[in-house]
Amino acid sequence: MESSPKTSAQLFSDILKLQNEGSLPPVDDWNPPLCENVQMKISRDGKWYFMDSPIGREKMVSLFSTVLRFDEDGNYYLVTPVEKIRIEVEDKPFVIVTYQKEIKNNKELFLFKTNVGDIVLLDTLDKLRVEIDKDTQEPSPYLKVRKNLEGLISRNVFYQLVDESYERDKELFIKSNDKEFSLGKLE
Repeated sequence: MESSPKTSAQLFSDILKLQNEGSLPPVDDWNPPLCENVQMKISRDGKWYFMDSPIGREKMVSLFSTVLRFDEDGNYYLVTPVEKIRIEVEDKPFVIVTYQKEIKNNKELFLFKTNVGDIVLLDTLDKLRVEIDKDTQEPSPYLKVRKNLEGLISRNVFYQLVDESYERDKELFIKSNDKEFSLGKLE
């Protein structure tokens, strides 16, 4: 006997179950058709919009963030096994809203929290990068949250990191997991 296709409610229930188990849905394994009649957006400050209206329910935004994917075509998508929705992202899909330092095995570790509650350990050299705007010379610091999805480090958090940093050869660094991460050069 064939099973009937899952409803949207069942799919979201499955995704929520994976999230509660600490797992993320296997969005890279799914290649559903594009649903083009939905307009979604994530603004630079991390707010999510559906059809130009803010999504106010934090749990829904958190749930959507677990099925977010950035594809080789340069677009972001919300992906389920049955459909994918293109989502406009003004800068990056996540915002880093806070951090804390911990000492583990005699190593200082920086842990960052996103606007949707993800915790990211700064542990590999590809995780942190800072772009400098050519016109304004303003820094835009980014942290890799997962795979190829990044978060913009909020200005407040970045300034706190600068306070934590040390200078060497006119460049600012922080150290996490015994690795040095540049916050940018001093000019």
